[in-house]
Amino acid sequence: MPPGANVTIIWARDVADNQVKGFIVENKTPGFKAEKIQHKMALRVVQNALITLEELRCAGRKPSAIGYVVPRHCACTAHDARVRGLGSGRCAIGAYEHALAYAQTREQFGKPIAKFQLIQDLLVKMLGNITASLCMVVRLSQLQDEGKLKDEHASLAKAFCTVKMRETVGYARELLGANGISLDYHIGRFVADAEAIYSYEGTREMNTLIVGKAITGMGAFV
Repeated sequence: MPPGANVTIIWARDVADNQVKGFIVENKTPGFKAEKIQHKMALRVVQNALITLEELRCAGRKPSAIGYVVPRHCACTAHDARVRGLGSGRCAIGAYEHALAYAQTREQFGKPIAKFQLIQDLLVKMLGNITASLCMVVRLSQLQDEGKLKDEHASLAKAFCTVKMRETVGYARELLGANGISLDYHIGRFVADAEAIYSYEGTREMNTLIVGKAITGMGAFV
């Protein structure tokens, strides 16, 4: 939630009926406090807030937002999977494009390092990861349009795409060698963002368990 927002949806359990509900809270309500989170190493352009509630009284509630299934649906829908899949894809593409440009211009032993076999191997693995991830996101969108989308489809896409993104930015950093840790070459920014994208809105482990239950018929949740 941006710290400057006017309204916030707070998911909380109603003690009256023990149901999780989405409560509409105006940010000027007494007892509500939103502070901008400082000193982030990743996704610095995204505005996040630390929310504190103290003796907050709230009368408003989203009429259809009742039950844990609603926030769960928000995290497991195709929209979230596409956003995260495309976000991880864009992060990987950015790292790939910077690594490719570097390989084409950086010279060692009298020629661009793009002419070396192991450099081309890294670039091909990066491009393969990106292509596979984007194809999965496209298929996810098709399933939603066909009304066939299930939670395990979204979870598989989120788990796969973020893992491949993390791997790809690692290849980019490897390709740049020592320059890969210099902020002047931007790869470090993609590495940092990849760590955030990898974890938010459902970790790989949780998404894996959702898919695992779907394919085996047995839940491994503890």
